[in-house]
Parts: sequence; structure tokens; C-alpha cells
Amino acid sequence: MSEITVDPISLQVIGGALDTIAKEMGHVLYRMSYSSIIRESQDLGAGLFDHNFNTLCESDSTPMHIGSLPGYLRGIEETLHGDWEPGDIVIHNHPYYGASHSPDIAIVAPVFYDGELFGFSANTAHHVDIGAATPGLIIDVADVYAEGMLFKGIKLYERGILNRALWQFIETNTRAPGQVMGDLEAQLAAAELGVRRFTELMDSYGRDTVRAACNQLMDYSERVLRGRLAEIPDGEYSAEGFMDDDGRNRGTTLPVKVTVRIAGDSAEVDLTGSADQVPTAFNVPFEGSTKVACYYAFRALLMDTHTHAEYVPQNEGSFRPISVVAPMGSIFNPEFPNAAEARFGQIQRIVDCIIKALAPVVPNNITAGNSAALSFAAYSGLRDSGDIWVFLEVNEGSYGGRPTSDGPDSIDCLMANTRNNPIEDLGMHLPLFCDRYELRDDVLPAAGQFRGGIGVVKTQRFVSDGVMTHESDRHEDRPWGILGGEAGHGGHVVKYNITDPDTRESIPAKFSGLRTLKGDCIEIHTPCGGGYGDPLDRDPAQVREDVLDDFCTIEHAFNVYGVVMDEATVIDVDATIARRTELRRNAA
Repeated sequence: MSEITVDPISLQVIGGALDTIAKEMGHVLYRMSYSSIIRESQDLGAGLFDHNFNTLCESDSTPMHIGSLPGYLRGIEETLHGDWEPGDIVIHNHPYYGASHSPDIAIVAPVFYDGELFGFSANTAHHVDIGAATPGLIIDVADVYAEGMLFKGIKLYERGILNRALWQFIETNTRAPGQVMGDLEAQLAAAELGVRRFTELMDSYGRDTVRAACNQLMDYSERVLRGRLAEIPDGEYSAEGFMDDDGRNRGTTLPVKVTVRIAGDSAEVDLTGSADQVPTAFNVPFEGSTKVACYYAFRALLMDTHTHAEYVPQNEGSFRPISVVAPMGSIFNPEFPNAAEARFGQIQRIVDCIIKALAPVVPNNITAGNSAALSFAAYSGLRDSGDIWVFLEVNEGSYGGRPTSDGPDSIDCLMANTRNNPIEDLGMHLPLFCDRYELRDDVLPAAGQFRGGIGVVKTQRFVSDGVMTHESDRHEDRPWGILGGEAGHGGHVVKYNITDPDTRESIPAKFSGLRTLKGDCIEIHTPCGGGYGDPLDRDPAQVREDVLDDFCTIEHAFNVYGVVMDEATVIDVDATIARRTELRRNAA
């Protein structure tokens, strides 16, 4: 029997319903969660999938999560004991079986309709602590088993019956049981909601119509992306950079090399030439993270909702035209049992390098170099009660300048998309005090016709003794400028005690299990994006605004932008024209 063709109106209605279901699932998950990394930062993903593990819809949250869920489902298929039954719920987080990394635990529920396994309702969320070698985050560990609890296609519920022994095992193997168990309950609620809403959709329109609509929507998304890829000239485009170190071997940088091959309406991303796998957790799971970063890059470049006139559903169709190559044993495709928890900075750099590689052929779609890292901090300690507290925080970075506007400041860029954690929430619940949280003022933004974005500086002070781990990068390799724009600025981290603030210790981008004392302050500066276009083409009025905002000095305006103004910031138009002419002549 051939599949039916769904009429355009019904197709739009069903597509809208799928989108709404995914958003509702995500909303339930973060609203019900206990840990701030989910409740406030919304480090999660949720969606519906067909029985072949194709993404049908996804929540508007972190792209890394939802794009990885098909990998989780394929990993579960490989490891699940027994068949799927109604009422089953599986827990899974194994990085060598599709997971993005071990703290991102997935909850998956099958969707049955008239006795047939139709698809799945699934979500992932980053858990505050899964009993790893150091609280919250890990970097310098020997293998994947040191990352904490590993779940490989295990039924948490079987035919609706909770596995109480497994539930107790989880609760007793985390430093933050109240938050972890509460977050798992939120994930269960979100998954059950997805099952219910998906079933209601089939009740309304019929199973065969919904199936046909899903296939048509995926085909449409694929067709749109293939059309955009076909506009790019066939060829091979490359870019490279490097990571600071692996968290243990200081001074040894790790190359990141990206080659994009465009052939007709498809693209291949080849990561050959990137660093070999490392002996720490600074490796990247191939299925759950490396491939997903490449899918995201093309969706962002070619199907952005702001620049694309027509809405394109976020589903499996946008993954199909992209293939990914990474040699086994490399940092982007490690061999078991290498640890692979601290993987986010590397995939950000994949995306940044794809943008850089394609800049010559899609210059109006790209940014200059972005912060393209992740300042992910884990703070922990003991309360007076003897309980361990753990707090995860993502610090914002910045974008590079863009073809028509400056790079956004103080924002999670590229694949992160997490929200900041309110410092009021921090002060109410934890023995940490935020002494400083503002835009960086130790450097000037990267100059360009459109300047680079500005990162943040944040200082957290320990009110009692504690422990900290920090996963970050791009302290050494500055975000790139483009078309005459200046390079941006790397990040840095400083440690000092409030009793002696002038004695400051510079510490690396990534460190594990740093012991801190009461009054110790950790000051994190995140990278600033690169500039886009020749600074001499920047509107003088905008340069003046930058001076008024303390993003630029009068001297810098004269030397770099060729804008002449007096101490009252009044622009001398004739002198500016002459100065810019002189600078262009000197640069020729």
C-alpha cells in the first residue's frame, strides 16, 4: 500500500502540532527541574522520533542535545535487553553508544498506537553530578569509567513498573541526590507528556496521516537544505585552529582541522588532521557530539530562521545531506575506553572552523571568529549539615562581527544556547557570592566595520572551603577577524583571595579538583569575537557611540578607525576623511 499524500493545510497543522509538542515537553522539563543547570540555564533537549529514530520535532533549547538523541536511540537499540513494551522507560547515557557525553542522561519512552511501535518520546538533560571523580565536571581522568554512572539501554520502568533497585542505586551514587532525582522526575514527566500528546495527535488525524505528514515534513527540510547547498560552488574548503591543551599536558596544543567538501547538493565534513585522542576526558564522542556539531553548523549557516523567508521544520531532513569523517583514534572519534566528558569546547571549534572555511563562498551568511568555547564551571563544597553542594555554571562568550551588525556581547554562542544563572538564585541557595559580573573592560573589542562581540568577566567568591573544576579553552588561539577585521581576544582565569586581592595567580583554561579556601575568588574572562570588515569603513557616528560606551577610546578611534574627535567627542568630518585616506594609503 502506497503512502498517502497529506494536503498542504493538514501538513501545516500537523507540523505546527509537532513543534508545539516538543516545546511543551521542554517547558515541562525545565519548569519542573531542581538543579539550576536545567531549571535556569535550560541545558536540555526534548522531542519526538519515529520508529527508525528520525527526529520529527525538537524543543527550542540547546542544539547539542536534540541533535544527539537519534544517536542515543541507536545506542539503545544495540544495548537494550528485550523488546520495547508499552509502559517501558529507558535511561541511557553511554558515550560509546550514541550519548553526547555521560552527564547528559536521556529518558526515552516508546509510543505505541493500536499495538504498533510507532515512535519514541525522548529528552536529555545535563545532570549536576553523576558520581564522577570530581564533583560536577571532570577533565583529568584515566578512562570513561571515571566519569561516573554509566547507563546502557537500561529499563528504568518495565511495563509501567519502576525498577526500585536502579532508582536507589542512582540516588546513592551522586553527591547531589535531591537535585538529580528531582531532575529525573522532571524528565519522566516530559517523556510521558510526549507520549500522550503524540497519541492524541494520531487520535485526531489518524496514524497513517500523521506518519505520512512526518515523512513529507522531513523530505521538505531535506529539500530546502539541499537547495541551499547546491548554491555553493563545488569544491574543497579548509580551516584550522588549535585547542590550548588537554587539561593535563600544559603547553601542548591540539590541532583542529576542518575540510568541507561540497558536491552538488551534499556536503562532507572531514576532520582528518585534527589531534589524536588524548589521555584525559578532553575527547569527543563521535555519534553523539562530533556529527551533531556538523549538522548544526549547516542548519545555522543556511537555514537560519531569521534569514530564511520560509519556516523550515527542525527535523531529520536537515541532517541527511551532511556526512562526517573523523579518523578512529582521533580527538573527534576516540577509542573505547578513553574518557570523553569534557567535549564541548572542541565541537564549538568545529562549528567555528566550518564557518571560517565557507566564509569565501557564503560571506553574507557568516560571522567573524566567535568565542567558540565554553566556560563551564563546577563549584562544590560541604554545608554545615555535612551535605555536599554542587553548582554548575555556564559563562557567556560572544559572537564575531556580522555582515550587517556588530557581534552580540555576553551571549552563549553557536551550539551552547544556554541561559545565564541569576546571581540572586546563587546567593539564596549556595555558599558562593558573585563579586563581579559585567562586560570585559580589560581589552577593547576587535575592530572592524562591524566590531567583535565582548565577553564577560565574572568573579565568584567561596564563602567556605570548596572544590572547583573548570572546562574551557581559547585562551591561546584568538577568534579570527575577516575581510580586514581584527582578531578578537582569548580568555583568561585568575585566582586570588579577598584578603589579598593584589596577589593574583593566573591559572589555565581547564583544571580539575582545584581546592579552594574561604575567601578565594575565581575571576573568569571569556573570549571576545573577531571583527568583520575594514575598520575604516565603520560609520564614524557608531565609533563615537563606542567611545561614549567605553568600548573605544578617542586615541583608538584615531589610530584604528581613522575617526578624529575632540575630548567632547565631537567628530571633525574633514579631518576624519583625511585621516582615513592616510591610513588606507599607508596600508596599500
